[in-house]
Amino acid sequence: MTSVDRPARPPSVATGRVAGATRASILEAARLRLLADGYAGLSTRAVAEAAGVPLSQLHYHFGSKQRLILDLLETENARRLARQTEMYAADQPLWRRYEQACDFLEDDLESGYVRVLQEMIAAGWSDPEIGEHVRDLLQDWLDLITAVAREAESRYGALGPIPADELAALVGQAFVGGEAMLLLGFDRQRWPIRSALRRIGLLLRRLEEGTS
Repeated sequence: MTSVDRPARPPSVATGRVAGATRASILEAARLRLLADGYAGLSTRAVAEAAGVPLSQLHYHFGSKQRLILDLLETENARRLARQTEMYAADQPLWRRYEQACDFLEDDLESGYVRVLQEMIAAGWSDPEIGEHVRDLLQDWLDLITAVAREAESRYGALGPIPADELAALVGQAFVGGEAMLLLGFDRQRWPIRSALRRIGLLLRRLEEGTS
């Protein structure tokens, strides 16, 4: 058998680990540069320099700036969706779970995830592929909120004149819109976004505890 006929050896475990580490390093560098430069100003060369790898490695692992940022958003979103799913499945009062979701918002603002998400929402307005991808990711989160709203409706009956699905849509928009306002610098006194979101948890607590 000649060298031409000989089947190629599969990548070794060590090679796979190196490739995985390189990919993770590029994703983290992309997150940091996106926070600093925004999507419009993001340069793949700057990302490669921040990751300490040749530009060719970025193109090898991701192909393009768009694919790199979409993979970054998907990775970040999957981690947080898993966290939310586990939290809402916990055996504790619904209002406590909702309050935890509000705490998660603070964590996501600090980590920069909210900025990454909002950057990609804005990019999706003019880029149909990005828009479709972001919609799919947000839909997973909205489906989770809808399931929680249906749980509340099954426990307490109709939540006023608003069906569970529409209540979930309102809550989802409150979070996404509130995140945009917080990134713009609206403070608590002039636009009390954080306390307004937490009022929904107070409503849930009153429903669960039967208080007025």
